[in-house]
Amino acid sequence: MSQFPSATGSEIAGAFTKSVRNHWKAYLIEGIILVLLGIAAIVVPLIAGLAATVFLGWILLLSGILGLIATFRAQHAPGFGWAILSAIAALIAGAVLLWNPLAGLLSLTFILIAFFIIDGSLMIILSIVHRRELSGRWEWMLFNGIIDLILAAIIISGMPGTLAWAFGLLVGIDLLFGGVALIVMATEARPSSNAAF
Repeated sequence: MSQFPSATGSEIAGAFTKSVRNHWKAYLIEGIILVLLGIAAIVVPLIAGLAATVFLGWILLLSGILGLIATFRAQHAPGFGWAILSAIAALIAGAVLLWNPLAGLLSLTFILIAFFIIDGSLMIILSIVHRRELSGRWEWMLFNGIIDLILAAIIISGMPGTLAWAFGLLVGIDLLFGGVALIVMATEARPSSNAAF
């Protein structure tokens, strides 16, 4: 039995709200930075896609190195062989992305297309099969699935030209909407007494 009391959902939500209220300026600044990065990525999607590819390459490379170190320190732990293979796979994937970011960007775009097709198809099937249980929400799931398939079709129909900009553009859109969400959250949480920035 745990000696720490478990927090309820309302306590967690209250702590999060308090944190946002206490640090609203930091959330606002982060939101503005994300919006600016998102706009830049939308304007120059190829550079944004390459930057995202290099960033992912470094993450995989570092996680592979750290995984190897951690695995060799725990050689007698169960699953040693699988842990070694996982770390080596991350190491190789990171090295490949860093060695040739443009080829990595193309590979990531193909993965993105596959994701849109699989996710869109599953969302459509799920929304239709469970429309009774998801009353009032199944239409939105269906719409989401259709949008995924449309995005995949747009990228596929524009190939090979879309391979250069699709991934970067979607990264930019994600950054833009994430930034806007943070800005809205920060301005809503701003105490009225601290109206001045």
